[in-house]
Amino acid sequence: MHVEQLLQLESLDLALLWGERPLLTREISGVTATDLEDPARFLQQGEIVLSGLVWWSPEAGPAKTDHFVSALRSAGATALLAGEETHGAVPGALVDSCREHGVPLLSVPAQTSFRAITEAVYLRQWGDLSRRPAHHYALPENVRTELARLLADGAGPTELLDRAFAHLGRLPCYLLAAGGRTIGRTPSAPELPVQRAAALLRDTARDTTRVALRIEADSGPYDTWYLYLPDPAEAPPRVLHEIADVMAQYRHALDRDRAARLRAADELLALVDSPVSDATALDSALTACGLPARGHYRVIVAALGAHSAQQNEGAAARAALTEALSHAAAGPFAVGLRPGGTAVAVLHTGRDEDSGRPAVDQAWSLLHACSPDTPLHAGISDSTPGPGGLNSALGQARYALAAAATTSAGADRVTAVDDLTSLDALLAGIPTDVRTAFSANALGPLADSSSSSHRVLLETLESFLDHNCSWTRTAEALHLHVNTVHYRIQRVEALTGRGLSNLDDKLDLHAALKCR
Repeated sequence: MHVEQLLQLESLDLALLWGERPLLTREISGVTATDLEDPARFLQQGEIVLSGLVWWSPEAGPAKTDHFVSALRSAGATALLAGEETHGAVPGALVDSCREHGVPLLSVPAQTSFRAITEAVYLRQWGDLSRRPAHHYALPENVRTELARLLADGAGPTELLDRAFAHLGRLPCYLLAAGGRTIGRTPSAPELPVQRAAALLRDTARDTTRVALRIEADSGPYDTWYLYLPDPAEAPPRVLHEIADVMAQYRHALDRDRAARLRAADELLALVDSPVSDATALDSALTACGLPARGHYRVIVAALGAHSAQQNEGAAARAALTEALSHAAAGPFAVGLRPGGTAVAVLHTGRDEDSGRPAVDQAWSLLHACSPDTPLHAGISDSTPGPGGLNSALGQARYALAAAATTSAGADRVTAVDDLTSLDALLAGIPTDVRTAFSANALGPLADSSSSSHRVLLETLESFLDHNCSWTRTAEALHLHVNTVHYRIQRVEALTGRGLSNLDDKLDLHAALKCR
């Protein structure tokens, strides 16, 4: 498919902002959606790039725009399709930069979704394949016929791979998710541990003896699929690409079915998020999501970190959480979105109250490696014995998520309610503004860090509490006379109105210091 053929599709309503005729007739190899400022390392030769322009702002100047477009040029992108929704129109600076770097630029109106463009490209590519004369195919005609029948019958990926590679002998091949999960494999392919599979996918860019073909779909870094061959020597490249097209068709059908499940999950979460929910409605919503209405549950909440540059953070968090639970979930689960871009999963754990967490723990670092610059956080609730406790479990999971984000703002982290076994861990889940207000109120005048005398008193208080209120050890640690320590602590008590011989006051000041 060519760029100019995309422009001819009236349903997409695309407009050409710049592009010379020879550039518009180049073949489109695939589609990638991104809003990273420098997406070059995530692009493949010949792809069109869809961008909502979240990375652009009028104040950024031309340098930022040139950096983005030059990254597309260096990666061999066929064209840039820029969405109008974020800024109301495609900026003129972007048009100028695309003209300068020779990258065709198309505008995407707000009513046209990126998914519609992706599906248009995929369906056209598949249609082009099906219209080829038989001698242009790499796959034998009987294999193509059998694969078409299997797809129509709803066959799974393992059966599709088995039939697709049958005429090539015992050739091992895997269909892998970005995090290393095996989705399907040929009979001759031995089981591949998830950690090993993830490492192999990362290494294929450097190891030319292996092949990992990306399965084209509307996917992000956490839910991309790859056709992986440890030894591709016996499979002609055209055969592999045709098999990858078959798996793409399977993936698109799966995504269409998944859309209904996502709507059901969102409806379930709306009920779970309500403090007062109708029990009958909750049971029906669980059943609609394929979850039993009885048994133990856990709630898991996930979100991208504050410094994420991904365009649709909610969808990315949902994809990461879905993939993590798909690795080794102990039971059925439903994943949806809540307002604010937070992904929430309800996991049915049967009678095993301890199950659920290991699945997320094992997969989280593997998924973080799929987008290393994006912090990935999750919070896990305690086990609840029935649907009536799901609202409380959601509150626990949110608190644990806040603790994970506070403790590891720039890295991946999973925190469960079970981890909140210390004052530090407990305080980490409290919102920053609440922590700050509590600290200021508890410390009183000592919270004024501009006063050197107050800073000295806070240092003495912190050392005094760290040494279990021992006058002698505090004096030794600070190289002071014991009488000086007594005097300073008396000043602390006078300024804060709290006595350090009282356990409650002592705990209040200790917590206030940790909340600074």
